Amino acid sequence: MSESPQSMAILVAEDNPVNQKIIVAMLTKMGYRVDVAINGAEAVEAADRGGYALILMDCQMPVMDGYEATKAIRGRETTGTRVPILALSANSIGEQRERCSEAGIDDFVAKPIRYELLQEKIVQWTQASRDDR
Repeated sequence: MSESPQSMAILVAEDNPVNQKIIVAMLTKMGYRVDVAINGAEAVEAADRGGYALILMDCQMPVMDGYEATKAIRGRETTGTRVPILALSANSIGEQRERCSEAGIDDFVAKPIRYELLQEKIVQWTQASRDDR
């Protein structure tokens, strides 16, 4: 039995206010509960509190970038608690693939974000996360 979007929370780590609004609007339309972190340090704090089915992580943020934030989150996870983290990036994904993988990022969503692709990726990764439990 799969969880409904309404029962799942997604953390969006994004420093750009316009991108925040767009992503939050998309996720809300899909039925998810959404929290926003404006930098990597806030994302780590929010992830520590737990309860997220998935994290969307901008790679380029002030204070702590998405790579460092992901490494910090992965370092704090316990066995069986790995939350899928998807990178949000306007840069070429090919150039960043190795760096993302080394940081512990699971997948990518290119900016500008397409609604259908975002929805597909969320379903794919939240389903895989539930299957691993």
